Amino acid sequence: MDLYQEILLRQLEKGSLDLSAEKLVEMTSYQTLKRIKAIIEDDSLDDIACFHKIEKIVCALEKIGSDGGNRHDFG
Repeated sequence: MDLYQEILLRQLEKGSLDLSAEKLVEMTSYQTLKRIKAIIEDDSLDDIACFHKIEKIVCALEKIGSDGGNRHDFG
């Protein structure tokens, strides 16, 4: 499933039916990009913490219904 469909499915599961599909995906994508940008711009973390930055980005994607792929399957 592509990212657009994943976002739309997650929003529909949450009962977000008051906007068009395009607006739902646009709004969710923008909010997620803002979270990702904030994570990347956090200069308070050293290079060792880069793994944790990437983990936060993957979790942000998972929060909107996109999985992290095989590289995030640590279980």
